[in-house]
This record gives sequence, C-alpha cells and structure tokens, in this order.
Amino acid sequence: MQVLEELASQMVLGALLERLRERAGGYELCAHWKQGEFHHDVVLRADCPGLPGAYLVVATNCNGGVKEVLCLAEMPDRGGLWRRRCPTNPEFAGQLPDVLAREVTTHWFDPCELLETDARSELKEEFRERQPGGGWRQR
Repeated sequence: MQVLEELASQMVLGALLERLRERAGGYELCAHWKQGEFHHDVVLRADCPGLPGAYLVVATNCNGGVKEVLCLAEMPDRGGLWRRRCPTNPEFAGQLPDVLAREVTTHWFDPCELLETDARSELKEEFRERQPGGGWRQR
C-alpha cells in the first residue's frame, strides 16, 4: 500500500494525523480552511518518507471524515485549490501547484455541489449568509 493511500484509508482526520506522526515523526499545521458548512481543508507540512511532496491537503466533511488527500511540493493557495475543484466558478482565483498524488475515499463527492445556491444547510435562512465562492456560513 502506498503511503498516501495508507493515510487516506484511516478515514478520519484524527487517525490520519496519528499515522502521519508515526511515519514522519510529526507535522506542521499550515492552514485550516472551511468552505460552507460541510467542507474543511487541512493543510499540513511533513517530511514523510514515501510521499512525493512535503504538503498534504486533507479534505474532510464536517465530522472529520477524510474525503480526499492531495500531495503537493509547495504550499497551496486556497483560491487555486478551489479553482481546481470547481473550474467554472468565477469567484475562485489563484494558482495551485502540481498535484503529485491524490487519493479519495468513500466519503468523497463533488464538493462543487456544496456551493450551489440551493445547497442544503443546517442553518435557518435568517441565520446564514453565502460565503465567497459558495456555501453557507453563520452570520
């Protein structure tokens, strides 16, 4: 099993972080970006044998379930990451370094669906606002 596949197969963020700590001796939390109510991107830097790059983007659902893991050589740009995911959304701009490796899990689905104007929300209409790029956030 490849290292990235092994990390993604942990299925939850806590277990993935523990496995990364075991393999790499630690990691640096570089960023945590939330897009809408149900998507999180955690950007990590680690010197992990077997990975083609030092940066990992771990996409999770709101419960910490791992959906996708990307491996990059450089720190990603939030707008570039979402532009790669949703290239027809004009609100996302930026560059994304080359993706050196990618794994998805059974939690994965097209994240652009979360950004639609009719996307589901757990927030009542009067208590939410649209986030730049799409998705809902609390007012």
